[in-house]
Amino acid sequence: MPGMARVLVDLLGRPERHRYGDHRCNRADLYLPSGAGPHPVVVTIHGGFWRAKYGKVLMKALCVDLARRGLAAWNIEYRRIGRGQGGGWPATFDDVAAAIDHLAGLEDARLDLALVAAVGHSAGGQLALWAAARAEPRVPIGRVVGQAAVCDLAAAGGAAHALLGGTPREVPERYAAADPLRLLPLGLPVLLVHGVDDATLPVGHSRRYAEAARAVGDPVELIEPSPGAHRAHIDPRSESWRAAADWLARPVATSATR
Repeated sequence: MPGMARVLVDLLGRPERHRYGDHRCNRADLYLPSGAGPHPVVVTIHGGFWRAKYGKVLMKALCVDLARRGLAAWNIEYRRIGRGQGGGWPATFDDVAAAIDHLAGLEDARLDLALVAAVGHSAGGQLALWAAARAEPRVPIGRVVGQAAVCDLAAAGGAAHALLGGTPREVPERYAAADPLRLLPLGLPVLLVHGVDDATLPVGHSRRYAEAARAVGDPVELIEPSPGAHRAHIDPRSESWRAAADWLARPVATSATR
C-alpha cells in the first residue's frame, strides 16, 4: 500500500496547466481528485507580500492535499511587484479576478462551481478576501479561508504602499477598494487561521478583522494554533493547515459560527 499511496500522490501532484491571459504570469494549475466529479473547487492564492520572488509553487503541497481530500484546487499566479512583471494596483487585482472567472470559461464538467472556496496565505489572504467582495463576478466566491491573512492593509506598511502605489492618505480610494477591513460585510463564511506566535504578520490583523466582521453580522471563525509560525500554514502536515482543511470539509451551513 505505501507504493500505491506514492503513485497516487505523484498523479495528484501533476496538474493541468492553463493560461487565463496574455501576460507571462497569467497562469493557473488545476489539481484534480480521482474520479469523474463534479468536484468542489478551491482557489488557492499564494502570499509573499505581493512580491515577484514568490510564486504559486508555495501552494503546491496544499493543492495536492486538497485533491487527495476530493477537492479540485485551482492554483493561480498573478502579476507581482518587481522583475518587470508590472504588478501592483490595479494589475494584481485584475489578474486575480480574471484567473477566478476563467474557471467558468473552462466549461469543465469535472468542476462544481456552485460554491467555490478561496484559500489565501498572507498577502494571498488579502486577495482572497478582496475577491470574495467583488461585485458581479462571473465565478462568485462562496467562502474564504485566510491563512495568516493581511486583513488590514492600512497596517501593512511599506509592502501595502508598494502594492497600492501610496499610503492610505495619498491614495485613500485604493485602500477603500482593496482593504478587507473596509469591504465588510462580505455576507459569507470566513475562517481565519493565525498563529499567536507569528513573527512575520502579527495575529492582531486577524483579530481586528474578526471583531469588525462579527460586529456587522458576518459569520467569521478565528482559530489561533500554537505553535503557528507564518509558513506553517502552507505545510499540509501542520495543525494550521488541518484546521483549514477540516473547515472546508464541513457542510456549508455550519462551516462558520457567528
